[in-house]
Amino acid sequence: MSDYAAVLDRAAAGGRITPEEALDLYRSAPLHALGSAADTARRRRYAGTEHIATYIIERNINYTNSCVTACKFCAFYAAPQSDKVWTRDIADILRRCAETVELGGTQIMFQGGHHPDYGVEYYEEHFAAIKKAYPQLVIHSLGASEVEHMSRISGVSAEEAIRRIHAAGLDSFAGAGAELLPARPRTAIAPLKESGERWLEIMEIAHNLGVESTSTMLMGTGETNAERIEHLRMIRDVQDRTGGFRAFIPYTYQPENNKLKGQTQATVFEYLRLIAVSRLFLDNVAHIQGSWLTVGKEAGQLSLHYGADDLGSIMLEENVVSMAGAKHRSNRMEIIHLIRSAGRVPAQRATTYEHLLVHDDPANDPVNDHVVSHLSSTAIEGGTAHPELKLLASS
Repeated sequence: MSDYAAVLDRAAAGGRITPEEALDLYRSAPLHALGSAADTARRRRYAGTEHIATYIIERNINYTNSCVTACKFCAFYAAPQSDKVWTRDIADILRRCAETVELGGTQIMFQGGHHPDYGVEYYEEHFAAIKKAYPQLVIHSLGASEVEHMSRISGVSAEEAIRRIHAAGLDSFAGAGAELLPARPRTAIAPLKESGERWLEIMEIAHNLGVESTSTMLMGTGETNAERIEHLRMIRDVQDRTGGFRAFIPYTYQPENNKLKGQTQATVFEYLRLIAVSRLFLDNVAHIQGSWLTVGKEAGQLSLHYGADDLGSIMLEENVVSMAGAKHRSNRMEIIHLIRSAGRVPAQRATTYEHLLVHDDPANDPVNDHVVSHLSSTAIEGGTAHPELKLLASS
């Protein structure tokens, strides 16, 4: 393809580009032109609110590290028979929910290993308990891989599993377990997981049952540029049928403490180019999220100029990618500053991307420095809503 400008102009205006055109843009289009076209597409899509970029306050609650899947990129899991296995009880989980509410969080991401004993019943019990105690929290959790696993353990179909956990309290799926959807890289890094086609099939079942999700992509484990674009193509095809993917969130492989042991192969420039191509290629997915947690705050901020409209979350707890080497932390004030200094107006959002609080006047910015991302569990002392809370030791 020699005429990048024509393809970029078409995509920026909302026209559809082919996978072949997307791959050529990703490989060879001038960086500034690529980013400019993606930003134009974002501004067109969000005309009227194009000056706003969003974030969310959430908590990842890791319920167990016991996992039978043993993905090669993962530093979090422990083999089920290992003496390193741990599981959180329901009281511990509910306390972490209490902390989330106290700190203004609106969303829970229930995340853990594929425990050999945890079927649909386990998730029903825990989601129902969370919803009963904290109905204001959105349970945006799990993904197709967990559905496949719990269905097998309980001997039910994926459709039945989704219906049951949704009825118990699951609001939407977090898109976990997508990693790389094409067969070659997926088999290389996660040979015991379901196929990429099966992952998408389960997400399509969920969408048709009214359970929406996000979609994700793990960059930098040895996949080719063509396989990255094929991952996007597979997502776009399902989205054409269901419209159930709210967002696309690419993030980069972290090389510490896992079996791959390799240096991250996705550079910041590769990441930014993928953000831009994603915005242009995924014409049917509303939101593109930057990932400051894995690529760093500056690159996350730059992603807002390459088509991203959301900067992800202040994670009150995160233990999975941090164990693989991600050491970036942030707090609410810093995320607001990053968005504002990128020339955008920050806004706290809901899981479904509605604006909860627009920070249009710096004089009214929040000053609560407790709202900070952590690599292990922390809590505030006392507080107005839950004075019984005490500082939790790191775990």
